[in-house]
Amino acid sequence: MWKIGVGFAVFAALAMFVIIKGGDNIDMGGEKHGADAVHAPAPAASAAPPTK
Repeated sequence: MWKIGVGFAVFAALAMFVIIKGGDNIDMGGEKHGADAVHAPAPAASAAPPTK
């Protein structure tokens, strides 16, 4: 029974550490769809114009 208490205390301490270190950058919104879902960076514009 004491193992459950120790496990809970360790898990709670780890969760508090992650929350404190993350600060206000943690996004708890879940899965994103639409304009909010950005999976890849925008392609870079090429410096040279295309040739014919």
